[in-house]
Amino acid sequence: MIATLDDLDVSGTTVGVRVDVNSPIAEDGSLADDARLRAHVDTLAELLDRGGRVAVLAHQGRPGGDDFCTLEPHADRLSELLDHPVDYVDVTFSGAARETVMGLEDGDCVVLENTRFYSEEYMEFGPERAARTHLVDGLAPALDAYVNDAFAAAHRSQPSLVGFPTVLPGYAGRVMERELDVLGTIEETPAPRVYVLGGAKVPDSIDVAWTILEKGLADHVLTAGVVGNVFLIADGVDLGDASSDFIYDQGYWDEIDRAADLLDAHGERIAIPRDVAVERNGERYEVGVNALPLADGEAAMDVGASTLEYYRRLLADAGTVILNGPAGVYEEAIFERGTRELYDAATDVEMSIVGGGDTASALRHLGVGGFSHVSTGGGAALKMLTAEPLPAVTALENGPDAAD
Repeated sequence: MIATLDDLDVSGTTVGVRVDVNSPIAEDGSLADDARLRAHVDTLAELLDRGGRVAVLAHQGRPGGDDFCTLEPHADRLSELLDHPVDYVDVTFSGAARETVMGLEDGDCVVLENTRFYSEEYMEFGPERAARTHLVDGLAPALDAYVNDAFAAAHRSQPSLVGFPTVLPGYAGRVMERELDVLGTIEETPAPRVYVLGGAKVPDSIDVAWTILEKGLADHVLTAGVVGNVFLIADGVDLGDASSDFIYDQGYWDEIDRAADLLDAHGERIAIPRDVAVERNGERYEVGVNALPLADGEAAMDVGASTLEYYRRLLADAGTVILNGPAGVYEEAIFERGTRELYDAATDVEMSIVGGGDTASALRHLGVGGFSHVSTGGGAALKMLTAEPLPAVTALENGPDAAD
């Protein structure tokens, strides 16, 4: 059993809080979107209001990427979102970092530097090895407890996620607690259970489909987006050169064989598109599968009306719908229909779960709401929705007894 903030005597306690505030960065270095920071406000505000001394740990971007930067803009934004001032220090586990953390007073908060500025944090270790990294070994002596609120990163086994709860009493923050409460009991959600797998992350989606179908978690799997295009080709449909070339260029050609094997094994529970939408003369134009291949230069960019009618019927009979990935290129107005209508239909069922990541971004873009739960994590949500363990959660379960 994982301890939560309800089990933590916060006042006067110095707490390291791992959050996931990895955000889009504007050209001027400011935050382009603060949705992930807002998600953690409840946890941070509660700890500060209860007299905690809070040191925030987080990553931003990947080495070499345009969004790989300091956490100073994140600290500035948290100062605006919280009723407490938030400081920033450009180190993470050095002597200067420890002095800063040890100098915190009750209700003080400091954001430490991007954990990925240090090579160890971009590697994955088992918990015992992670506890011996410079990051954990250097900072842990300044902390009394560790709170993990970074559900979106919980599928990774990096030092800041699995090392600290190996040597410190560990607790789930409010975001982590909510995610585990909903996603950790997927087998108990109302049936029939329908998964909608869209977007462009084809290997991940096929992995998920295999797992949920083999485990009996899904009554139906509806495919869309690039995932749907791969299944169409696997079913013997010629989409035309543009869509096929895109799949090949993404390195997904071998996934067609995997999709074909999946159709052979569980085809009766897998729904594939019946028509696709393309741009023709600047307008949306829908083409039935029987009328394929597409003309030269045309690519399948969304599902069409026939597919949406078919999918809505399957969704109408569902007790639980799990959405992961958009149905098409929703960023373009003429191709937002598939994603919008599928998501709208999903809100009518008893339990509707959005798998985070790109799916949550699509929701915000389209202004669609009304779901039972919108996850903060993409990869982590997928693992939980297939009843797979998460390293960071396992580390909290197996660490020092926080409740004592």
